[in-house]
Amino acid sequence: MSANSFDARSTLRVGDESYEIFKLDKVEGSARLPYSLKVLLENLLRTEDGANITADHIRALGNWDSQAQPSQEIQFTPARVIMQDFTGVPCVVDLATMREAVKELGGDPAKVNPLSPAELVIDHSVIADKFGTKDAFGQNVELEYGRNKERYQFLRWGQTAFDDFKVVPPGTGIVHQVNIEHLARTVMVRNGQAYPDTLVGTDSHTTMVNGLGVLGWGVGGIEAEAAMLGQPVSMLIPRVVGFKLTGELTPGTTATDLVLTITEMLRKHGVVGKFVEFYGEGVAATSLANRATIGNMSPEFGSTAAIFPIDGETLNYLKLTGRSEQQVALVEAYAKEQGLWLDPAAEPDFSEKLELDLSTVVPSIAGPKRPQDRIVLANASQQFALDVRNYVSTADEAGEESFPASDAPATTNGVPSNPTTVTAPDGSTYEIDHGAVTVAAITSCTNTSNPYVMVAAALVAKKAVEKGLTRKPWVKTTLAPGSKVVTDYFDKAGLTPYLDKVGFNLVGYGCTTCIGNSGPLPEEVSKAVNDHDLAVTSVLSGNRNFEGRINPDVKMNYLASPPLVVAYAIAGSMKVDITTEALGTDQDGNPVFLKDIWPSEAEVNDVVANSIGEDMFNKSYSDVFAGDAQWQALPIPTGNTFEWDSESTYVRKPPYFEGMAHEPSPVEDIAGARVLAKLGDSVTTDHISPAGAIKADTPAGKYLTEHGVQRRDFNSYGSRRGNHEVMIRGTFANIRLRNQLAPGTEGGFTRDFTQADGPVSFIYDASRNYIEQGTPLVILGGKEYGSGSSRDWAAKGTALLGVKAVITESYERIHRSNLIGMGVLPLQFPEGQNADSLGLTGEETFSFTGVTELNNGTTPRTVKVTTDTGVEFDAVVRIDTPGEADYYRNGGIMQYVLRSLIRK
Repeated sequence: MSANSFDARSTLRVGDESYEIFKLDKVEGSARLPYSLKVLLENLLRTEDGANITADHIRALGNWDSQAQPSQEIQFTPARVIMQDFTGVPCVVDLATMREAVKELGGDPAKVNPLSPAELVIDHSVIADKFGTKDAFGQNVELEYGRNKERYQFLRWGQTAFDDFKVVPPGTGIVHQVNIEHLARTVMVRNGQAYPDTLVGTDSHTTMVNGLGVLGWGVGGIEAEAAMLGQPVSMLIPRVVGFKLTGELTPGTTATDLVLTITEMLRKHGVVGKFVEFYGEGVAATSLANRATIGNMSPEFGSTAAIFPIDGETLNYLKLTGRSEQQVALVEAYAKEQGLWLDPAAEPDFSEKLELDLSTVVPSIAGPKRPQDRIVLANASQQFALDVRNYVSTADEAGEESFPASDAPATTNGVPSNPTTVTAPDGSTYEIDHGAVTVAAITSCTNTSNPYVMVAAALVAKKAVEKGLTRKPWVKTTLAPGSKVVTDYFDKAGLTPYLDKVGFNLVGYGCTTCIGNSGPLPEEVSKAVNDHDLAVTSVLSGNRNFEGRINPDVKMNYLASPPLVVAYAIAGSMKVDITTEALGTDQDGNPVFLKDIWPSEAEVNDVVANSIGEDMFNKSYSDVFAGDAQWQALPIPTGNTFEWDSESTYVRKPPYFEGMAHEPSPVEDIAGARVLAKLGDSVTTDHISPAGAIKADTPAGKYLTEHGVQRRDFNSYGSRRGNHEVMIRGTFANIRLRNQLAPGTEGGFTRDFTQADGPVSFIYDASRNYIEQGTPLVILGGKEYGSGSSRDWAAKGTALLGVKAVITESYERIHRSNLIGMGVLPLQFPEGQNADSLGLTGEETFSFTGVTELNNGTTPRTVKVTTDTGVEFDAVVRIDTPGEADYYRNGGIMQYVLRSLIRK
């Protein structure tokens, strides 16, 4: 129950229903706030508890100074949590482990459930191995189940065992598209209360739902688990950038062109850590589908969120996608009552402002390696000719080409060229060169959620087929929509056969190419590319095109709208200026240009109007959690606790609750601690957290080998996130990590002082030796320790390696909070000091006194740190809120919640 210090509790009647709400206008200053901060304000009013969330926090938000730098920390309680399968599996593993711990303590394991609704969509595991055939989808699904059976059995059990936890099975859609089309509420109703739908998600593109007026963003697994368990997420009240939209898009431009333009503008402006909020007359002219596309790309801007207020367009979309009449009426009534309804003429108090006239947007792509590197389509071939030089030659430090004349790349018209003949399996031959488009993928919820660009792509395919055109034989073409609604409206419009004839057969409903699951290139193409070191390209309708992400054979990657993906598949090369050069010839030998197959706006709108309806969404989502026969046939345990398979190398019971008692033991000072790693500035969670491929000669590789896993089946750290044994062996093992305690090394190495002379050893192996001796461990760090997005295992791995304290110059806020959530003490060097200025080498033995003050219910400002070499200093304790202190006293957030459940 809210403390209700502002007398904000009220009642809203909608039709025959009444709802409890918390009125924003009870807080002075609320009217001038941006939409996004009004949502946060309501959150604080409703969850005010007098301890972690106080009247002072609410006043601070009401009195928000738009020009100040963020400094006020608040506790945000998301209404729900959404997850994808890679990052969601560890969260469910932890819930399952909590159930066993409750049972061992004599409690009822069935009490352990998400306290906030949690939904997981399996979308990251499908790989586009098969393509270009009518049975590609079925074959890829079979392969997916074969690779992921253990993980899917576990998630299937979780679906049946936990209340308020739902799983969308494989072969259904992409998490963010399923979210906007079905899962999002816009206004939540729970226990008689109505309040804004808010969320956190274990995927950075959770922000797609911002297009529906829903405030949410991507977080690490620990924050997601905290939210699932009803705990708030710490955050600073952010700066809010107002982005004014005016005018309308001109015919021939797409949502993709718009979002690439916005990405370029916001990256240039700088919005990292800020909210972006769209306002102005142009918002009303921006379709919901286009808003969702813009929201999806928020991580590419660098912003925390990129949100649109609620208006009539929001209601129209909710109706179209099958939300109930009562829900739509509630959204309208609530938004208008709370001042959350868009006023196109209003100009809230923003920290910074930008403006874009939509009529100035022109067709664009982005690449070859970053989403913000926008290229006007008419300049694309010229820009490629410049950029490709970076991929076919080496350069010295001055940027000058530095290869012997005999090794200089050959050129044609000044463009590097290395024509290579390829023989296809049927015996036919063709020639590829630098710039060949080898992957053309309609992929990613960024664009597949948008019916206008998807229909445009299908119409381009139709017109191309009618002209006798198809993809070039070296192009791997894939269609991976974000939901089954897309293929339903293609079928209804009669467009599917044309997509198939151009090679864009359905390969799966999942992320595929956008996250690197593009599958292998045809063997003969791959061999030619690698034998002749060709700088080939991909064109995809996704949101990320970083080097090495899309396919290991492809050096240059371009983001483009779905219709342009089809056009480039037909052209076959980035060297072709598709705005002026022919894509091919028709049946009569006449050249066919892009303008000849590009649909008009009226044609696209006509198909959308006549082929997409509410019934389609109702059908696709009527039983969305049930899954197909293959999902339902998975053998699973039937109890409310999971039957762990001791032989599994994918899902294992973690040791977080071993030896846990009903009441927490008193907090103790730390004595006799050794340094596991001494690190410099800007060490990110990507340096700490396991990621990428698993190598055979590493502790993780050796573990898998010892457990009978063949090297070809190692898979990645991402796929094995449910196995703590693999993950702790990959913690602090990034190949670019430099541990100053082991100079001259890169990667997961340290010195092991349990042995004479402290030989260099793997960090994991040393940590096991220290743990066996009962020696606590310390990490020494520099400035901005823990920035980055690979969050959950950065803290979990640190704790499981035996680290009890981390001392740095400064922290990234979320990693600091996550360390506390895992029972690790975050400390800071005195102002102006660091490890080097204090003379610390990392070879010392450390002791920490004053930590026990936490047992008195207070948090010490500093603790005394001493070493066996005589160094002494007062380290600042970075436990910043009462809630964090409770977590630390209990040994971590999961232990705190578990004990709370037992007491109920």
